[in-house]
Parts: sequence; C-alpha cells; structure tokens
Amino acid sequence: MGDQRSRTVVISGGTDGMGKATALARLAAGDHVVVIGSSEAKGLALTEQAATERFTFLRADLSSMSETRGVLDEITARYDAVDALGLFANRINPKRRETPEGLESTFALYYLSRYVLSFGLSTLLDAADTPVIINVAGVGKTAGEIEWDDPQLTRRYGRVKAQLQAGRANDLLGVAFAERANSKARYVLYHPGFTRSGVTNLPNPVMRAMLAGLGRLFARPVADAVAPVIEWMERPPSAPLSAIDKESPVDLSLKTLDPKDAARLADYTEKLLAGL
Repeated sequence: MGDQRSRTVVISGGTDGMGKATALARLAAGDHVVVIGSSEAKGLALTEQAATERFTFLRADLSSMSETRGVLDEITARYDAVDALGLFANRINPKRRETPEGLESTFALYYLSRYVLSFGLSTLLDAADTPVIINVAGVGKTAGEIEWDDPQLTRRYGRVKAQLQAGRANDLLGVAFAERANSKARYVLYHPGFTRSGVTNLPNPVMRAMLAGLGRLFARPVADAVAPVIEWMERPPSAPLSAIDKESPVDLSLKTLDPKDAARLADYTEKLLAGL
C-alpha cells in the first residue's frame, strides 16, 4: 500500500454498482471504508458481505441536506483523516420530486450532496498524506445545461433534463473546488461511460428491460469501470483538477468547465444551502 497507516475511504452511494465494487476493492486492499447509503437493508447486506471491522455503513438520505450534514458530523467524530472520497450517489426520478426541504430531488442528491461532502470533508482530507476526491458523473459530455433562471426545475422538469443539469453542475463543482477550497486534495471528474451498473433499479419495467439487454451487449463491466477509481484512490493524479471521459483526458478549457460558470453556480449553491 505504501502508507504507514491504513487509508480511510468514504463512498457515497456505495451499496450498489460501482460504489459497492469500489468499497469491496478498497476493503480488500486493507483500507477502512465508510459507505453512505439510503437503504438499511442494503447496508446490512454489505456489512455482512464485508465481514470486517474496517467497514462502516452510515444510513442517510443524501437528498436531504440535514441528513448529509449529519453524516459529516458522524465522520468527523470518528476519524482524524480521510484519504479518499468517492461520490457515486444518484437516482433517476421519472417525475419531479421535491424533498422535505423544498429541493428538486435529482439536483439535491446528484449535485448538492456532493458539494456538501466535498467541501465539508476538506479539513479531514487535508489531514491525509495524498487525499483525493473522485466525482463519478458525466464529464466530457456537453449535452444539458444549468437552468440558471430555474435550477429547481419548477416549470420544465424532465428526467433527462434533470440528470443532465446535475451532471453539468458536477463538472462545475470540480472546477469550483479546485479554485475555492484551498485544499491539497486532488479532484477527479470521471465519466465511466455506459456501465453495467444500476439499470435494474429503474422504475419503468420496459426501460429497465431494454437497458438491461443493451447493458449485456454493449456496457462496460463494472470491474473495468471502477479500475481507474481504485487506482486513483491509491495513487491520486498530481494535478489539482483532472477530468477523464472513460480512458481519455478531457480538455479543461471545455465550455462545460468554465470557471465563471463554476463561480456563479458555487455562489448560488452557498446561498441555497445557507437557507436550509
């Protein structure tokens, strides 16, 4: 492993798919792994599968900012340092859902929770030797945009629109963290491509069956998709910000990584979170 002490890895959305595969791989490497997920049953099953005291499951609905902040408090109380943060949590909502805090659910889970965890864990990350944050979303893709006049999609909601907006928001989160956090943590934006992960959880049975069939034919195996994540957690890139679309580096001058847009979204986000 190279380090004197065992690493501590935190993974959001770690009870399924790529997050789960990453958690198990890092446990096998000897790390302490903290998985955050919304399903108590899945957390219990993963705890039994892990079968080690180096594994901790924290149940939280990360579309709730109060629960996300509660998770931060728990991690801060338990650990002196965090070596790696893997951000995987996401859920597709066919219809607009609003959280108890009045947030559009996709935006809250897919983007806001990642913002809160990234900046909220920065002190613990800086206590590690070579810290890294890996945000698994859709960097390198240019479809979709931030609906600046209606980020909560109160007027024009669509499941694809919501996913694409949150994906573009995560692109800008990486830029904002590198610019604003004053942290030694490396930030990696990673798009794994079409992966055999999560297609069986879609609510629409027709779409679920179609994507499962396509997944068997064309999707990357989960093990292949998470291999770079596992490697970055061991040996982070040297640059403060990296963007990788499958195996290819993404030009950081891409319009979806515009620093002015990143600052604008970060300002909006801070004001939104301050009111919750």
